[in-house]
Amino acid sequence: MHLWWLALLAPTTALGVWMLRTFDPNAEGSPFLGCIFYQVTGLLCPACGSTRAMHALVHLELGRALSMNALLLIGGPIGLLLVLRALGRGPARLEPVLGRISSPWLWVAIVLGYGVVRNLPGFEFLAPLA
Repeated sequence: MHLWWLALLAPTTALGVWMLRTFDPNAEGSPFLGCIFYQVTGLLCPACGSTRAMHALVHLELGRALSMNALLLIGGPIGLLLVLRALGRGPARLEPVLGRISSPWLWVAIVLGYGVVRNLPGFEFLAPLA
């Protein structure tokens, strides 16, 4: 990784973590925007609850984070491993698994499928907690 990427990534990540530790996305007057897709359609998008999930994560509330957006919690680390793999820095022992799940079309299907399923009756448990 080039150092200029790290020079950009480190302070941006630090600012994001600070904001998530300082401000509650559920509170009135929060600087975080709500989901525009949800506001317009009334449907949950695949990312709905992600900010609240990250807020819970930085407060070490893993269960709450999982209940806000399971796809983010499960898919996020996998996505990070896939990015590392694409940069040639992925863990060698995971290569057989990462090779099988690295198709972008697979991830498009997973994300879109999650967005559809979490809006179906009977799958309310996939909706972010209020």
